[in-house]
Amino acid sequence: MAIEFDNNLPIYVQIMSYLKKQIVAGKLRSGDKIPSVRELAQELQINPNTVQRTFSELEREGIVETKRGLGRYVTSEESKIMEIKKEMAGELIDHFIQGMRELGFASSEIISIVSDAMEQEQQRGELE
Repeated sequence: MAIEFDNNLPIYVQIMSYLKKQIVAGKLRSGDKIPSVRELAQELQINPNTVQRTFSELEREGIVETKRGLGRYVTSEESKIMEIKKEMAGELIDHFIQGMRELGFASSEIISIVSDAMEQEQQRGELE
């Protein structure tokens, strides 16, 4: 696991974000075991309390489940994973739109730019 930590955000928030991305992208699947607090702390070279806080928050959000004596696992609720995926997509879109508005683009121009970019992406995919 490779995370470049940003000094402007709490480390536990950054680890949560990383794990959520891994889950919604399917790299960590529903029911997969998550490394232990000790393993993850050692791998990332951070305090185990930080990892514990990360896991506690993920459990509170329903993303991770603890199975007594067995460890922590990605939730088996596919609907919860989809909900997180939609939330993350919404955040990306909001950030993108705000940035485009700051550049002075109108809604119709933003839609046109995105549409053109998607067409180019499709064409590149067909060429590969």
